[in-house]
Amino acid sequence: MAISSTAKAQDKKSKVKELDVYQWRGLNRKGKKVSGELNANSMLELKAQLRKQGITPGKINKKAKPLFGIGGDKKITPADIAVVTRQIATMLGAGVPLVQTIEMIGNGHNNGNMQKLLATIGNKLQSGIPLSECLREHPMYFDDLYCDLVNSGEQSGALETIYDRVATYKEKAEALKAKIKKAMTYPISVLVIAFIVTAILLIFVVPVFKDIFDSFGAELPAFTLLVLAISEFMQAYWYFGLAGIFLAGYLFKKTHLNSQKFRDNVDKNILKIPVIGDVLKKAAVARYARTLSTTFAAGVPLPDALASAAGASGNAVFRDAILEIRAEVTSGMQMNLAMRNCAIFPDMVIQMVAIGEESGAVDDMLAKVATVYEQEVDNAVDNLTTLLEPMIMAVLGVVIGGLIIAMYLPIFQIGMVV
Repeated sequence: MAISSTAKAQDKKSKVKELDVYQWRGLNRKGKKVSGELNANSMLELKAQLRKQGITPGKINKKAKPLFGIGGDKKITPADIAVVTRQIATMLGAGVPLVQTIEMIGNGHNNGNMQKLLATIGNKLQSGIPLSECLREHPMYFDDLYCDLVNSGEQSGALETIYDRVATYKEKAEALKAKIKKAMTYPISVLVIAFIVTAILLIFVVPVFKDIFDSFGAELPAFTLLVLAISEFMQAYWYFGLAGIFLAGYLFKKTHLNSQKFRDNVDKNILKIPVIGDVLKKAAVARYARTLSTTFAAGVPLPDALASAAGASGNAVFRDAILEIRAEVTSGMQMNLAMRNCAIFPDMVIQMVAIGEESGAVDDMLAKVATVYEQEVDNAVDNLTTLLEPMIMAVLGVVIGGLIIAMYLPIFQIGMVV
């Protein structure tokens, strides 16, 4: 009974009241009108915060919460977490206390959701809860790797150094993600636009030509008849096609979310796509090397570092390979030999790891590997854009040009007869 009451007391202590958002107006020291938003427990606390900043508070209103969450603050993105991580690392390196750092960053952030998140973390820090435990309560924003690294920094007493490494890791990871998105966005967007333009031509433009051809009463070429048949099919069943596309997209998303086997198959097959698959492989190697370098340099044991790298690999094929490496390393095998047995990593990466193991500088060698492969991904994305552009133009020329030729062939034939 005593144990349960103690646990309840600890739970009650760990629960922190969510801060309200206030919109305020006032005058600064020069008498100029200023306004803004701040988080506070009460209006009195808000006025005290404003007076500390040299602002005489005027009108203060509690910000209304959006109905059904519509029209509220922006969603917190991984890029936001990367920026905040760098801000924390910079301020800790300058000697600013952790609680004050969190409070200052939260008050200065323009995203209300981020302000609430940092205010909640700051309040829990003030109640004596370690930072790593505070972060673990928000797994949507701080993954296990992030929390483990922060915990390592707290245990070793070098939180500012670890945070600098975490910030570098997050920045590199976001930059790599942006490069991959850049590689995928351009061809997909062009093909989608081409599909829409082709559909509009078949549904709305080709029927006009058909009416003209019917008035001629002449025999039409086979290519024109084929396009007219496709146009009639599109006119009759376009809504079924549109519904099918949305249904297929929904089912894919739902299955991808719920089925681990399906996700693994998608990851396996996507690596086989020409050109794009090569970019994704290089990105996975860069992510593996960067994660392992960061965790190993932070003092995390190698098996745990490999487990973190497997979780952060972003691809099932590499995840399974890294877990195999972890199992062999745990049984006493050198990491470079375990990597060679997996037959998925390039020889250069294996050689660099072997040199690092011999010299006792695995983290430095992995950091160099990560830098090299991040640069290769950058170059591959630029080359991919250059390579795909003429191919996409050729496809567009064949599809849309073919439709135009099919429509003008009967007109050319009539001109030749005349």
